[in-house]
Amino acid sequence: MKIAIAGGSGFIGQHLIESFLRDQHEIYLISRKKQPTHDPSLTSLTWSDLALTPHLLEGVDAIINLAGESINQRWTADAKHRILQSRLETTGQIADLVAKLTRKPQVIINASGMSIYGLSETATFDETSPHVHDHFLSDVVEQWEQAAHQIPATRVVTLRVGIVLGMDGGAFPKMFMPYKLFVGGKVGSGRQWLSWIHVEDMVRLIQFCIENPQITGPVNGTAPTPLRNDDFGRVVGQVAGRPHWLPVPAFMMKLLFGELSVLLLQGQKVLPQKLLDHGFQFRYPTLEPALHHLLHH
Repeated sequence: MKIAIAGGSGFIGQHLIESFLRDQHEIYLISRKKQPTHDPSLTSLTWSDLALTPHLLEGVDAIINLAGESINQRWTADAKHRILQSRLETTGQIADLVAKLTRKPQVIINASGMSIYGLSETATFDETSPHVHDHFLSDVVEQWEQAAHQIPATRVVTLRVGIVLGMDGGAFPKMFMPYKLFVGGKVGSGRQWLSWIHVEDMVRLIQFCIENPQITGPVNGTAPTPLRNDDFGRVVGQVAGRPHWLPVPAFMMKLLFGELSVLLLQGQKVLPQKLLDHGFQFRYPTLEPALHHLLHH
């Protein structure tokens, strides 16, 4: 297959590209600047290249959009603007690009987020749950999905990404650092839910969504066993052979992270119902084997 990836130089994108190249697909990496490529099946294209000659992507089977400014920063007014605009602009550029192609891709997979469900210690969410506007990121995600559904393709999947666990990027290296230093513990109340997924399963479920034409609309990119923060930390401690004992008070998180701390102090219990209904088999459905693989592989 021919697959184009926007935002492919990021954490998930790099894992995707590695997997696709192993499976001998032809990959187009779309980014602001030309990226070094070391494989004849991988072509680097810039947004400027595609604005001038969109037909470079003629005949592409799937477009995956993972592009967007990192949310892992203080949410100043400027940062909020960049976080929203980077997502809307990239998704808009893909819509313009697809409109110019004679043969449209079979599927667009556009990243999205769990924040669309709002924050709760008690509710359980799946793809049928309503949108809740209770913090900045929930509004961003709703606008992002609306932009994705403007892309003129027969099938658009909005991938509501959970906390992706890997050792070479994402949130986990920072989450694991206190345990390395023997000062791990619950964050805030410890009752907030963490809906996580191993990066290998994230790559596999994206491939699954491409290959299964009946999957469309929102898909929760999370493992089927979310955990509360305190329980998550206990499993990290057990697998790493480190104590789980030193709580981080909520006020400290607010001081360190500002408004971003809402994501660390509150969470949501999100289930991948659509994937389970379509028969997707998780390689790491529970946390302990996922962490054994990451920490002892």
